[in-house]
Amino acid sequence: MKRRVLYLIPLLLAGFTGCEKFLDKRDPTATTFQEFFNTEADLQRVTYSSYLDYFTPRDNRRLLFYMKDGRSDNAYARVDGDHHLRIANGTMNSNTRAFEYYYTLQMKHVGRINTYLANIDVPYVEDEAIRQRYKAILEGLRVWHYFEMVSRWGDIPFLLTPATIEEAKSPPVPKEEILEQLFQMSDDIANRLPPDEYTTDKYMFNRYSFKALVMRYALYYERWELAARLAREIMDSRKYELYPNYRDLFQYEGHANNREFIIHQNLESVGTNVTHSFRDLGPHFRTGRGESYNVPLKSLVDAYWTAQGRPIDQCPLHTKREYELNPKLNRDPRYEASIMGHGDIFYGEEIDVYSPGNPMYYQNQRASKSGYWFRKFVSEADAFRNGNLTYGLLRYAEVLLTYAEAKIMQNDVDDLAKSCINQVRERAGLDMAYANVTLPQYSAYTQQQWIDLIRNERRVEFAGEGLRYDDIIRWRIAERVLNQPALGHTREVNGQLQSLHIEDRSFASHNYLWPFHELVLKVEPALEQNPGY
Repeated sequence: MKRRVLYLIPLLLAGFTGCEKFLDKRDPTATTFQEFFNTEADLQRVTYSSYLDYFTPRDNRRLLFYMKDGRSDNAYARVDGDHHLRIANGTMNSNTRAFEYYYTLQMKHVGRINTYLANIDVPYVEDEAIRQRYKAILEGLRVWHYFEMVSRWGDIPFLLTPATIEEAKSPPVPKEEILEQLFQMSDDIANRLPPDEYTTDKYMFNRYSFKALVMRYALYYERWELAARLAREIMDSRKYELYPNYRDLFQYEGHANNREFIIHQNLESVGTNVTHSFRDLGPHFRTGRGESYNVPLKSLVDAYWTAQGRPIDQCPLHTKREYELNPKLNRDPRYEASIMGHGDIFYGEEIDVYSPGNPMYYQNQRASKSGYWFRKFVSEADAFRNGNLTYGLLRYAEVLLTYAEAKIMQNDVDDLAKSCINQVRERAGLDMAYANVTLPQYSAYTQQQWIDLIRNERRVEFAGEGLRYDDIIRWRIAERVLNQPALGHTREVNGQLQSLHIEDRSFASHNYLWPFHELVLKVEPALEQNPGY
């Protein structure tokens, strides 16, 4: 079924915020789309901006991937205007600004891409292969938008060419019908992309980075066989590998020179030589830049199993109480690589979240209400300067754990699935004398035990990387984990364990889908509000 997508002409150039220098028009007097969409450079500009304005911004905390853990039980995002706070605590309805913002923004970008694709043959290029490459990349970005929108709203308008105002008011298409077309389109797009990573424009899709993206959504939408097949193809390509040091992968030591980042949010992708992860995630130290906008919760801290790969309440070496009071005790090394808190050393000084005179005092505005901060993406070198740390939006560890999860969900835990888990655990530094999943004690695991293992493995491997919210939604566990208070650091007070209390949270069964904002329903009367709103 041929579909066409919403596009409003006045929005065409409005979305180019954040990349003005790069998007300077060849003809400064141009006032229409046709006047500036003429050359190969124009093709590059619109493709670049299609990434930058939604998927790779450097300073829009509503869209930054590492902020999205604040929607989940992993973290607390303190600023209401960033939208993550209300999504996590359940204080939302069909008039909540966030849902108009995300829906309108994504539809605007899809509309722009549709217009670019409808005119893709217009710009002059010396090599036709260049045109086809940009065309495939733009089509891939459109698929990415639709995967995201379907996951949030379910049935939506699905349109693939520019539309008039009236055509844009077409009825929504069922989610499953959209997904079927997206996965079919994705095969063709991947085959038209070059197999190798670009030496410049590294962040742009190549064949395998796009397959990795489709793999992610195949897993999300329970296409287990497809997810496993794509993961296997990426593994077999031998183009990517785990970086040997987990901590350094998210620091200056390894961020720019590794073969693990498959979709790489490098400096070119953000349109500047500055990034802001320290500002967004780091502590306010003396006169430093940290704003503690998104901080870890006790729920995430307790999710780090022991160095032997056991849950902290099932370990014979120490009690759960001991583990809660000392998160570094016999813990999965990914904890210290990813999180810091009260009693840890930062910039040569001990962190104290309980002394009112300390800038890290948990009640200060720019401090962490949980008493924890992400160490991942936070370099001490950036405490008093603008940093330029770059990030992996999708990395090879996700390929390995996707293959394992897809096989577990098919109840077919083969040798490769076990190897994938072991590779991730061994790189993390677990004690493989116990954590090796080929050991005899794992041979009796039920499917549910494997599910519990792989889900926790994903949680700690990707902590702070924006995947947790999608995971708790697709696993249908948000009703359990987001109906708990958001808690922070735990200490002993008068013989009792006491955790910092940040806020109460709630999640209703209808919150698995987001509402259409009331303004959107007025503009698109054919839409039907999702149940419960």
